[in-house]
Parts: sequence; C-alpha cells; structure tokens
Amino acid sequence: MRTVYLDNNATTAIAPEVREAMEAYFTAEYFNPSSAYDRASPAAQAIKRAREVVARFLGGVERSEVLFTSCATESLNTALYGAVRANPARRHVVTTAVEHPAVDGVCKDLARSGLDVTFLPVDRAGNLDLRTFIQALRPDTLIVAVMHANNETGVIFPVEQLARIAKETDPAILVLTDATQTAGKLPLDLNGALRHVDLLAFSGHKLHAPKGVGALFVRRGTPIRPFMIGGHQEGGRRAGTENVPYIAGLARAVELAQEDHAAVEARIRRLRDQLERGLLERIPCLEVNGQGAPRLPNTLNISVHFIEGEGILYQLNAHGICASSGSACTSGSLEPSHVLRAMQVPFTAIHGSVRLSLGRYNTDEDADHVLEVFPRVVASLRRLSPYWDPAHDRPRPEAEAMMRGT
Repeated sequence: MRTVYLDNNATTAIAPEVREAMEAYFTAEYFNPSSAYDRASPAAQAIKRAREVVARFLGGVERSEVLFTSCATESLNTALYGAVRANPARRHVVTTAVEHPAVDGVCKDLARSGLDVTFLPVDRAGNLDLRTFIQALRPDTLIVAVMHANNETGVIFPVEQLARIAKETDPAILVLTDATQTAGKLPLDLNGALRHVDLLAFSGHKLHAPKGVGALFVRRGTPIRPFMIGGHQEGGRRAGTENVPYIAGLARAVELAQEDHAAVEARIRRLRDQLERGLLERIPCLEVNGQGAPRLPNTLNISVHFIEGEGILYQLNAHGICASSGSACTSGSLEPSHVLRAMQVPFTAIHGSVRLSLGRYNTDEDADHVLEVFPRVVASLRRLSPYWDPAHDRPRPEAEAMMRGT
C-alpha cells in the first residue's frame, strides 16, 4: 500500500542532501568542537559555517545573534523565561489565544507565577484585531509573543506590523515570534520587514533537517538570561556540547529551502488549492478553517460537520494517508483544538477537524488519491451518524438547525 504523507506541519522527511551533509560528523569528524587540538577543527568550522548560513537565511543578521538549540520549543522557552528573568520590573505579557503549546503553555505557567498575561482573541477566520492588540499594550508590558503563522490553520499573522506598533508604543517592549511553520516558506528578513522583532525561533525538522536541532535569533542588546547553564558554548548563552551533525544538517536544510523556493512553493500551493476545491465540491457541510485569511501555501485545515475527526484519521490511515487533527503536541487529547475553539468553529464541526499539510515531496498522484478516498470515508462515517440523512446526503432538519445555531 502506498503512503501519502500529508502531515508536514508535524515533521518532514530528512532531505537526502541534508543527510549527506551530516554523515562526516557522525564518523570521521566526531570530535568535540570545543577541544583545542587540530583534529577538532573541522567540527568547530562546521558550526561556524552553519552560523553564517543561518544568519544569511535570517536576512543577513550578525552571526553572534544566532544560537543553536535542540528545537523550537527550547528556543521559545529560552526566549520567554529568559526575558522574564532579565526584566523583573515588567510583569505583563501579550500573546494570542492560538499559539503553539510551546508558547501557550509557558505563558500559562508565567500567569500562575504571578505575571499578568493577555491572550488576544482571533476572529472566525483566525485573524487578530489590530485595535485589540494596541489596547492590550501597557506601560509594564515586557514582551509580545505572536506566532508568524499558525501551525494548525496556516493563518499568517502580520508580525511586521505588530512588532512596529509595539516598538513605537514603547521601544523597551520585546517582540518574540515563533517562525517554526514559516521558516523555509516565508521570508524571514530580520534586517528588513522583521527589523522590529527581537527574538525569533524555528526548528530544523519542519524544513527537512532532523529532529533535535533548532535556532533562536537574539537581536544584539536584547536583555535575556540564559536558560541552560553549565558551559561556555553559544557565547555562554546556551550551555552544552554542540550537536555538530545536526547543526550541519540544519545549515544544509536552510540552503536547500532557498535554492528552488519559488518553484516548490508554487507547486505546493497548486496541490493545496486542488485539494481544497476538490473536497469542497465533493463533501457537503465542509468548512475550511482560516478561509479568507492569508494562509501558508501548504496548509489546509477542514472541519466536517457531524462526524469525529478521529474516525476520519483512522480510516485515512487504513488507506495509507497520514494526516492529523492539529498540533502534534496536543493530538493525544480528546479535547477539541484550542485554536479552533478560539476561532469559534461550530460545535457540530469542531470535533471533525483534519489538517492536511503538504511538503516538497508531495505529488499530483497524492492529491488524486486523497480526493478519491476522503469523500468515501466521510460518506461511510456519516451513514452511522444520527444527525445525517444518507438518502439525501444532507443533515436531518434538527441537525441543520444545530449547525446554524438556531
């Protein structure tokens, strides 16, 4: 049975070019890059080169502003807890109601420890309201943490504009953005459009590098305290022996993302739009979450009324289709997605959400297979639903009223 992988927002396959770039540092060049003898020099040079590559990828920032970490979660924890520890006089954090758990969970922990946290709402399309954002800023605001794009819906936030507003309100407000889903998909120009952003995090395994490596941009002069202590590595800001093979892999992955970016993006967007149109045509009572908002070209989040997403995923899996119901970090929960709750997805559809996220290795045959299988799966599950009239392929009258909220 063929496998159709449509969960690239959860993780991506390691690119062959990336694997090749890593191999030497597992074998011949295994040395500790901090060692003083000559044989350790290639490992140290690999990290130096990787820092230069990532710095260019981020718009030509200074090499010293790039820290290597184990993942985006560590980067985001470092940024948030490090900022709080370095700025004890400021006790207010602004974030959104739809952040990844790596930010949402930390902000809730900060609230439990006594900080005041404002969770900004979003509208039905997943957009933030600028007026609400402006009103949330206060004289004691320490940091604004807003993701670049949502991992579940692909909705893109106007981080450039939000960061500029925050800095014009008070230059001392720090701005953090989680770019985990946008690295390799959208430009990350921290000397241009994102010049007001102080802290930016992303993870290697979302752009065809291995799991276990990430990066944190810390703009020069940004006051944060180290999160991991115990060594001089990363300029004393992140202790621990550097993961040389994975850092080399991350560098090759960001190079690869830039080499043929326009062509890959156009092909992925075409496949995503083909899936969206085809599913809307074939399946009644289907909602596209984030429709009408600017979205990443690879992400399609849909909600099917009157059935459970878990059942959809189970049957898709039986046909070799790998998809998810949202964040891989919360997919084990029976609770509906906090992102879709914040977007006020109708209760008749919120449990029937499925995320299809494409990548550079997806093909037209993959899209055709999904368009053949997905409608059949929905039809078979709806035949079991007490709310669905299979004879007429529509909701029963009382269910239609529930869907409309009347």
